[in-house]
Amino acid sequence: MTASSQKLTPPVAAKRPVKLEKHGDVRIDPYFWLCDRNNPDVISYLKAENAYCDQQMAPLQDLQDQLFAEIKGRIKQDDAQVPYRLGQHFYYTRFEEGQDYPIYARKAGSLEANEQILLNINTLAKGHSFYNARLSSGSISPNGQILAWAADTAGRNFFTIRFLDMETGQMLADEIPNVTANLVWANDNRTLFYAKQDPETLRWDKIYRHVLNSPTQDDVLVYEEQDNTFEVSVDKTQDNAYLLIESGQTLTTETQILDANTPEGQFEVFQARDRGHDYAIDHAHDFFYIRTNRKAQNFCLKRVPTATQPESEWETVIAHNPEVFLSNFAVFQSYMVIKERQDGLNRLRIYPWSNPDAAHVIAFDDAAYEVGFGSNPEFESDVLRYTYQSPSTPTTTYDYDVATRQRTQLKQEVVLGEFSPQDYQVERLMVPARDGAHVPVTLVYRKDQYQKDGSNPLLLYGYGSYGASIPPYFSPSRLSLLNRGFGFAIAHIRGSQTLGRQWYEAGKLLKKKNTFTDFIDVGQYLVEQGYTDRNRLYAMGGSAGGLLMVAVMNMQPDLFDGIIAQVPWVDVVTTMLDDTIPLTTSEYDEWGNPNNAEYYKYMLSYSPYDNVEPKAYPSLLVTTGLEDSQVQYWEPAKWVAKLRAQKTDNNLLLLHTDMEAGHGGVSGRYEQYREIAREYAFLLHLAHKATSPKPTQASP
Repeated sequence: MTASSQKLTPPVAAKRPVKLEKHGDVRIDPYFWLCDRNNPDVISYLKAENAYCDQQMAPLQDLQDQLFAEIKGRIKQDDAQVPYRLGQHFYYTRFEEGQDYPIYARKAGSLEANEQILLNINTLAKGHSFYNARLSSGSISPNGQILAWAADTAGRNFFTIRFLDMETGQMLADEIPNVTANLVWANDNRTLFYAKQDPETLRWDKIYRHVLNSPTQDDVLVYEEQDNTFEVSVDKTQDNAYLLIESGQTLTTETQILDANTPEGQFEVFQARDRGHDYAIDHAHDFFYIRTNRKAQNFCLKRVPTATQPESEWETVIAHNPEVFLSNFAVFQSYMVIKERQDGLNRLRIYPWSNPDAAHVIAFDDAAYEVGFGSNPEFESDVLRYTYQSPSTPTTTYDYDVATRQRTQLKQEVVLGEFSPQDYQVERLMVPARDGAHVPVTLVYRKDQYQKDGSNPLLLYGYGSYGASIPPYFSPSRLSLLNRGFGFAIAHIRGSQTLGRQWYEAGKLLKKKNTFTDFIDVGQYLVEQGYTDRNRLYAMGGSAGGLLMVAVMNMQPDLFDGIIAQVPWVDVVTTMLDDTIPLTTSEYDEWGNPNNAEYYKYMLSYSPYDNVEPKAYPSLLVTTGLEDSQVQYWEPAKWVAKLRAQKTDNNLLLLHTDMEAGHGGVSGRYEQYREIAREYAFLLHLAHKATSPKPTQASP
């Protein structure tokens, strides 16, 4: 299905050269004009690309429909989350069959009580092509009466906060427009703190205080973050004793605290920002607990009874361990739990307050897995809720009794149709990189469909930025690939924190290319070991992972048969030189500041848009959203236009722009399935696997 065989003419973007000069270096950008979403020519070009994508994918429509039916058919349409208790109620989220959006509800006293529907997002979303509602346990006022919730109807993460009186079922008159969804209640049940973003850069830079039944214009500006490399947010300690204002950027954090019973008081700095000091605090039993990287690259845990005591008096609770990354912690009435990672695998360590020597680890035996905290809003609980999954095991929710060490399985994600975890093999590899490092790789495939002789296609996924570690997660949608003989692998490359903070530090700034070469080395290793071959190896990544895809493609275009780049960040230098573009200034410590000549030169050497050359590239499916607030649509649009003008092959090059969605794509769950079906159809066509899966999955 090449452009030539279909005799379809791809769109040709006009060239309107703009000269860009920095540090004596001149770049000519012929497609700079695509940056104006209000220009009718821009919209026409994006629509032409969409039409071309639809034309090229038209022969695969039956396959897309089949994949959509399979994916939808595996999902329990009338499913519900495990309820969590907060105060006198059990709260939960559920879906109804045929509905795109969730229903938020609660029951008083017990799960056998009558249901009270709080919000039916399906009703609220009517008339909107996009609807993103945000609420959590923190949205509920301490007395359980008022629900503060937020909704975005455009996809650019500008929310309106509204208030529901859960006792009467009536919405209050208060509305707070054009803000973030980050909010927290004071203990008086009438004061809400929330974060507001800059309308141009979208940087979260202000914290306001709102009092119920008062005009929004009277909201008090509590704090404004003046450093444009920092963002600011609000939170609350687990014991509900303190409100927190947290300022942070890549390297440095600063927290301010306020007694949650005195919301009109003045926040006080807990520990002043000091470049390179990254810390987070919580509170229990008259102690502040601090996760800090001070003289502890992989973090340690300290405590102090008062915020006024100097750092030199902080008491060590858990010492730094260079082999173990302390990634998170939570405090409760009778115990503390630590989430830590060793050799790339997470685990939970329980510390009872009454007997710290009885600390123990909740053990997991799979080759690769992910474990995380579930909903634990009540400080007084003696039971820890956590979730577990692996590439072959659906997400499972457990309650763990800390005293008895007994765990109770509450729910496992339902996969309808013919599915058994035993049909799938999970492997964990350590792949040698070119500089001697070893890169963890998680691999899953169907046992009766996969041969390690190079004959099977394989999809390699990666991200590798911001210290984000992609977990070895389960995906019911992915079964449509595995059941057709695909393997799926995650490369846990440098730039993540999979192997600790040092793994992250080795994949950022002037070491960023390690991220790209790690991914290439993993792909080559999988080919050499017979997991696939170069004609059957595919890659996928999004956002900064989209940058990874395109940088790797520029460096070694013959390694992959096809690539899916989701909302890819590709115009690195131009974006990082423009501090009016959302989120730019807060990322200097991740990528570097190109106003510095050394960083400019280094970033230019890998920036995908600046390194397009006249040569053959793999087949490409590129996605973006017109309202994307994180990676602006024009980056992939410009890159595709430039690639069309220079590439020497006849391979597919498809750009699909969602004209209504933002960075996260469409909002309805069924539409998300259709996006996945389009991507899978693209891969299966390239791999010549456009056949029914074996065994056949149940229809919806």
